[in-house]
Amino acid sequence: MNNQTLLVGFLVISTLWTSLASAAPVHKAVSYEVGNTSFEGVIVYDDAVKTPRPGLVMVPNWLGVTEASVKQASEIAGQKYVVFVADVYGKDVRPKNFDQAAAAATAVKSDRPLMRARVAKAVEVLKAQAKSAPIDVHHLGAIGFCFGGTTVLELARSGAQLAGFVSFHGGLDTPTPQDAAQIKGRILALHGADDPSVPEKDVLAFQAEMRAGKADWQLVAFGGAVHSFTDPDANMPGRAQYHPAVAKRAFALMDAFFAELFAPATR
Repeated sequence: MNNQTLLVGFLVISTLWTSLASAAPVHKAVSYEVGNTSFEGVIVYDDAVKTPRPGLVMVPNWLGVTEASVKQASEIAGQKYVVFVADVYGKDVRPKNFDQAAAAATAVKSDRPLMRARVAKAVEVLKAQAKSAPIDVHHLGAIGFCFGGTTVLELARSGAQLAGFVSFHGGLDTPTPQDAAQIKGRILALHGADDPSVPEKDVLAFQAEMRAGKADWQLVAFGGAVHSFTDPDANMPGRAQYHPAVAKRAFALMDAFFAELFAPATR
């Protein structure tokens, strides 16, 4: 083997190594303000792909911005999306347990205008990241989990100009059902059919609300699933429990939903 062959081999290995090394997902904290309150979310994407891709605001469950929620955002982002993990509590509110999470979530959920304002700001922050992240600002959506699902549906009801909104095992109730008439994008609500946190009356009311508002909506109820069916850490049988098969189906439905929304226009 001559020196030229060795050099070529070295360059090939170096190129492959550089390519692999650059494929690590980017997790970057982003600070912003809403009124007099400071917030900090996390932008997540795979920098191995340089071309712009759809952007998603992701509102996590009631624990807020955590290591687990950022990991989940990274898995969702893959090479398909840029995901912004939204902070709707404030930089200084990071629940350490369920009691603290319940208090933080209740404070926001009981003030729907506040909830809408905070998640709307997260959309603005996501758009602003297009200066440094590969975001296609013409293809934007929002997703949320549990409390985050409730938040995303309120964002839709506020008339936000996003293509689609996906709620994973979120609350379906709202104090202002008439606002469904303001929904601009499509709705996909992914619901555990046996979720004790979302009673049947809320499911029926949600359907009536969507019909009355003439929204473009889908509600998928998964048999055998309860609350938090996408959360690997949920382990409260009969109440909140991870269901890997249903989680896989739910994420596949989300991808298909956005693939349809973000498909190139055809004649």
